[in-house]
Amino acid sequence: MTVLPAGLRVALVHDYLNQMGGAEQVLEVFHELFPTAPVYVSVYDRAAMPDSFRAMDIRTSFMQRISPKRSISYKLLPFFPIAFERFDLRGYDLVLSSTTTFAKGVLTRPATCHVCYCNTPFRYLWMYQEYLDNERVGRPLEAALSALAVPLRVWDYAAAQRVDYFLAGSVNAARRIRKFYRREAEVLHSPVDAVGMPFGTGPGDYYLVAGRHQPYKRIDLAIAACNASQRRLVVTGAGPETARLKAMAGPTVEFTGHVERPALRTLFAGCRALLWPGEEDYGIAPVEAQAAGRPVIALGRGGALETVLDGETGIYFHEQSVGALAAAMERAERTPFDPVAIRAHALQFDTSAFKEKLLAALARLLTEHRAG
Repeated sequence: MTVLPAGLRVALVHDYLNQMGGAEQVLEVFHELFPTAPVYVSVYDRAAMPDSFRAMDIRTSFMQRISPKRSISYKLLPFFPIAFERFDLRGYDLVLSSTTTFAKGVLTRPATCHVCYCNTPFRYLWMYQEYLDNERVGRPLEAALSALAVPLRVWDYAAAQRVDYFLAGSVNAARRIRKFYRREAEVLHSPVDAVGMPFGTGPGDYYLVAGRHQPYKRIDLAIAACNASQRRLVVTGAGPETARLKAMAGPTVEFTGHVERPALRTLFAGCRALLWPGEEDYGIAPVEAQAAGRPVIALGRGGALETVLDGETGIYFHEQSVGALAAAMERAERTPFDPVAIRAHALQFDTSAFKEKLLAALARLLTEHRAG
């Protein structure tokens, strides 16, 4: 494995720690590589994060004193740029930021190499109409967000120019970085513990949906399709859509709430297939399902095009409708998938491969930065 220079002083920067998701799993991998590096975040809600984060040296901004709760902190958009610009990072040789929103805006000295791992540019700022459609915000909030978007977009673009090098979590993200920030980004697909997934050798009797309950994930399509066909569906996770989704669910749909990782892995291994009806920038859950040997029925857009092979490790559908998803499920039930081949495909996204690629990239970029 690539070794970075001895004595390298490293700081990690992340947007916020008040809900667990794919971006936070990436941060965990960063911390495994740099276990003594402090982690700078705007806010940290200890109660909302797994115990693994308690071993980290987490340093919060002044926003922590207002509230670390997601229900409050997301309403404080104008404060985030100030929070990140106020961090004192003068003592570090390498700053590795992990972001979908504000963390790339930290200020660093010319001698410091700032590498930004960007899962995607800020959706609210750069895909504004799409964001509003997916989040279903009311008109008063839409008016407030519209007024904030322009100055924050100016700040976000300027913040992206401070970054020395971009790494992107997907090809999809790299395209957006080029479009919105006019910067090139090397692609390192987000890490997945593929090797550690239990292996399912045959289909179970249920379909699975895993992830936060947010409008853009279109979990409602999965529920409606299973309601109509009386197929069994297990829905894990929670979020702002939970109440609405439960209200529309029929007798064959089961909600588990938040599931710890060991139990979630068991659900992946035992499902008939994972349903992925929303468009994601990348999506870790489809890779996890494939690592367990299970196929993925995915909308043929976004990150699924990078991780799922149509007809080999899953099935695509191309219209976000109940009928299209139901037809894809029927096609999947007729397809003789090979669990061994599905798992083999997923192993290329394993955490060990990501770590080696990341260290090699950091070593190269540090050398280039110092030479420049």
